Amino acid sequence: MASGGPGGQHANRSNTKVDAVFRLAESPTMPDHLRERVMRKLGPVVRVVVDDERSQFRNRQLALERIRERVHRAGLVEKQRRATRPTRGSRLRRVQEKKRRGETKKLRRRPSTDD
Repeated sequence: MASGGPGGQHANRSNTKVDAVFRLAESPTMPDHLRERVMRKLGPVVRVVVDDERSQFRNRQLALERIRERVHRAGLVEKQRRATRPTRGSRLRRVQEKKRRGETKKLRRRPSTDD
């Protein structure tokens, strides 16, 4: 496929676009538990299309890197968030911000006639 981007006529004549496909369900090297986790997030097929560079070789490298990165991020186990109470400082900052916003809104009002 022809690639977009810089290159003038070269880009119109060169087939440098890469369409990379990784079939997770058929991957023999990925452990089963990891495959299930990644497939839940990305589906059975990961597809990346790259036409950033003028070289098909470089586009192929970028496509493989992007697939690798997407699969890696999908395979990470997210840390469970433990609920905590707001700190004294954060509560104080919140109240100060509320007062500042209230003061700003008060200044937008029409002046009272009894002044």
